[in-house]
Amino acid sequence: MADEAVVQVALDRASPVPLYFQLAEQLTAAITDGKAQAGDSFENEVAMSERLGLSRPTVRRAIHHLVDQGLLVRQRGLGTFVASRRVHRRASRGSLYDDLSSQGRKPSTHVLEYGIENEPKAAGSLDLDADTQLLAVKRLRLADGEPLAIMRNWLPPRHSSITREQLEARGLYSLLRDHGVGSVVAHQSVAARLPTVEERGVLKISSRLPVIAVSRTAFEPTGAPVEHAEHVYRSDGYTIDLVLEEN
Repeated sequence: MADEAVVQVALDRASPVPLYFQLAEQLTAAITDGKAQAGDSFENEVAMSERLGLSRPTVRRAIHHLVDQGLLVRQRGLGTFVASRRVHRRASRGSLYDDLSSQGRKPSTHVLEYGIENEPKAAGSLDLDADTQLLAVKRLRLADGEPLAIMRNWLPPRHSSITREQLEARGLYSLLRDHGVGSVVAHQSVAARLPTVEERGVLKISSRLPVIAVSRTAFEPTGAPVEHAEHVYRSDGYTIDLVLEEN
């Protein structure tokens, strides 16, 4: 039977921050920090409400928030458990490296290929001449030492001074910020497919496990090209969270 995760919580009842949100934030931190491990049985809402002196609706709302984030899973008749550690990423223009770091994971990068090349398809996506020489980079991104993604990026000539060593030490968008890139407008498409032989070997997965293929092209608001990317993620370790807004 899995251990039960009982998280110590300090609530500030004088704070304007709602109690359910304070509770949700501290429960989230306990999971991302590893104090509550994947597979652990989570304290039920009745016991938690009594222990913390909170109403059951307040505790229920906090737990529901973690379920929505994929950090907890409910199993009918068994209870609530800490979910397996996945990368939960909002669809954004940011860096996977930064997302992993913010979740308490340890990102690392191996640069597999690096050089200047002519890639007409990538150049066309960036609205550049087909014969434009681009900085082409292929990286393996790991999370806590486990392969997570194969990342191919093509950058316009003005970013060609980014080095292999920098790419192994930091996230791409962190480096682009150093090059004056601020906000970007990006078009991103996502698809699931079976992995190629090469992808199976690099990501250490079987031929039956699908991968998530992400294609993205980013521009600055001025129209200056930033990057074209073709990334492939293990589907058992990556989730994209979408926030939809109506205008």
